[in-house]
Amino acid sequence: MSKVLVIAEHDGNKLNASTAKCVACASGIPDSEIHVVIFASAGEKLAADAAGLASVDKVMYVDNSSNEHALAAVLAPQIVSLAGDYTHIFGPSTTFGKDLMPRVAALLDVNQISDVMEVIGSHSFKRPIYAGNAILTVEAPEGTAVVATVRTASYRAVGNGGAAPVEQITVSADLPQHTRFVSLQAGKSDRPDLQTASKVVSGGRALASSENFEIIFRLAEALGAGVGASRAAVDAGYVPNELQVGQTGKIIAPDLYIAIGISGAIQHLTGIKDAGTIVAINKDADAPIFDVADIGLVGDLFKIIPELEKAIRS
Repeated sequence: MSKVLVIAEHDGNKLNASTAKCVACASGIPDSEIHVVIFASAGEKLAADAAGLASVDKVMYVDNSSNEHALAAVLAPQIVSLAGDYTHIFGPSTTFGKDLMPRVAALLDVNQISDVMEVIGSHSFKRPIYAGNAILTVEAPEGTAVVATVRTASYRAVGNGGAAPVEQITVSADLPQHTRFVSLQAGKSDRPDLQTASKVVSGGRALASSENFEIIFRLAEALGAGVGASRAAVDAGYVPNELQVGQTGKIIAPDLYIAIGISGAIQHLTGIKDAGTIVAINKDADAPIFDVADIGLVGDLFKIIPELEKAIRS
């Protein structure tokens, strides 16, 4: 039997959807027993939420004031102290997981498997390479722990309905003193989070200015959608980089993705390849984005978008 430890991602109040997607990946491992661990300053409620996820066999939570903020240097030694009982340790391929899991792998002296998109067997996985243009099959050595990040865009979150037992535990680990939390600077918005939104509207270089990008925000508001942007729009300073979608930005898989004024460079397409329906609006009929779009509209975005927004609101 394989024992899988899933590291929960949360903001202190609620679980990130990436946790349920990691569980979905873990459930693909043959004959697996799935445990979720939560590191927090007060994790009882979070643990209860995790216990309700389908396919979870057990939930553990570690309450420690040092865990109030998710610092990779602080969490990694605690995870390693639990690792001896597990064949697999999974974390999400998000900012949180990309920061944390390499430290866990290094402390365990194993190679990390990044961006698992499909489970073939207990030690065999598929992951994308070359900006998603090729899929690599990776074989992890038997007899060592598999430390991996899960490509959350490749999985649907497991549902609720579980009733896993919950246990508060303590861990014995020397926590580093050289790393401390200073402050968090993050944009605040009433719009859905880009990585978990079911609908996303993105704008590109063709918007030409940050002022013009407001039509993207208005359309997203009308749709109840998250907002994204191409790297060109971010580099031009139209929007902050946390909105960037693509290989060097966020990999997303919404049910609906609307690309406005985006040509469709391969780096951008890498970030949306798992989207359900892709809609492209661009005045260039030969733009590469139309090769992957399910619905394409050739025209002036500055005329089309206001009309589209008006129709949606009415």
